[in-house]
Amino acid sequence: MARFFKNKRAALGNIPGEPVFIGKKKMETTDIHIIEYNEIELQEYDPKPTGTIHTTPGHITWVNVNGLHDIDVITHVGKLLNIHPLALEDIVNTGQRPKIEDYDNHLYLVTKMIRYDETLKEVHSEQLSLVLGKDILITFQERPGDVFEPVRDRIRKQKGRIRSMGADYLAYSLLDCVADHYNFVVERMGDQIEDMEDEIRENPQKSLLEKINDYKLEINYLRKIIRPTRECFASLARMDTDLIADSTLPFLKDLLDTVLQVSEITDTYRDMLSDHLDIYNTGINNRLNEIMKVLTIFSAIFIPLTFIAGIYGTNFDFLPELHFKYSYPIFWGVLLIIAGIMLRFFRRKKWL
Repeated sequence: MARFFKNKRAALGNIPGEPVFIGKKKMETTDIHIIEYNEIELQEYDPKPTGTIHTTPGHITWVNVNGLHDIDVITHVGKLLNIHPLALEDIVNTGQRPKIEDYDNHLYLVTKMIRYDETLKEVHSEQLSLVLGKDILITFQERPGDVFEPVRDRIRKQKGRIRSMGADYLAYSLLDCVADHYNFVVERMGDQIEDMEDEIRENPQKSLLEKINDYKLEINYLRKIIRPTRECFASLARMDTDLIADSTLPFLKDLLDTVLQVSEITDTYRDMLSDHLDIYNTGINNRLNEIMKVLTIFSAIFIPLTFIAGIYGTNFDFLPELHFKYSYPIFWGVLLIIAGIMLRFFRRKKWL
């Protein structure tokens, strides 16, 4: 399936708000992990996917759901936690554009987590949905494995302010990890793009052209993810809702600055790849011009030599020089002298 656009034919004709999974199944079973905490207490547990989810008053609850393909489980979680049907529909549609929606009792935000495959030199993305309510945050991922381990570590070891803040700060912390990983992936690709410049200038090869085109594809894929994410985070930083405390707003603005910076860097590397392509084409054209110049000079030298050889290669009987004893060495001498004079002339003109 194309990375830039997901086929949505499975959802054609369905009732609005009816969840239909669109995407690639990335795990066998859906699992749920819950972390509940406050400044004093912390507990973690894995309820059954179709079991009851309890929330404890005075605690912040983080419900993390891995696996979006099981519609029954997603619907069950949605009913237990009172998630809007339209949000559930978007959660299981993995081709969603990053956006934020404000429902009656919760905010729904969808974005993309990315990772960079060093072997294939490709960027892979995974849809991440967050549902923010009062004292609860529900996250939906396509598969296990994410960039949130630093946040879990801070919660478990009571580092920083996270245990004393609300679910809105938890949502910020997760999104901050996502944005930081954007920065890491772009920086990693940027190092490789910059390293190509000297190689392109010194020895432009066809393999470099393929690398440039591959990187252009990956950078465009990143821009497809980061640009709408920038708009989404800007809307989040400006949102007027009771679910986001005033104390969290400065952090959300800092999050927006991070994504803006990543977006600008991505555009810079896109322009740099275009410059690399121009440098490559210029190098190839210069090499071709040098080759054509050498071939043209040799052709110009051989024109008078061919003319002379053509005259003495004719079949006329009465050519006085043919019967002269030293005609052959004289003939070669004339050819060499003419070639030497022309080479000297080309050097004086600095054509060679």
